[in-house]
Amino acid sequence: MKKKSIIAMSALAIGALTLAGCTNAETASYNLSKDADHFEVNRRIVMFNGITDKYLLSIEGRCSIKDANEQLEVTCRLGDDQYKKHILGLSDNVSYFVEQLEPIDVSVYHYKVIFKPETIVPEFELQTGKQ
Repeated sequence: MKKKSIIAMSALAIGALTLAGCTNAETASYNLSKDADHFEVNRRIVMFNGITDKYLLSIEGRCSIKDANEQLEVTCRLGDDQYKKHILGLSDNVSYFVEQLEPIDVSVYHYKVIFKPETIVPEFELQTGKQ
């Protein structure tokens, strides 16, 4: 229990230090991004060809994005424990934009620390004496 308290206090201290020098806009942006990464923001992601100005595809829903290694990874939550992941290649002429479809309430005076239980308590398998 003492170890969990130390971890929680460390996370709170890091979060407070991280947000201490931020402007209201930076804090709101950070909170919106975190909410989107937890599938709380309804978005539209559109891939388009920058030369022809044509849309290549559109993805809508509660989606998280990751832009890395010349590709865009889009993970969307469809329901309880139901997810879809799309990996889209980016190039000199293919790009994307992300639109937040509806406003959500995020506070510039509040931050969240989110612990995922699976990172604190490892997964284990229970075996009993009876088969």
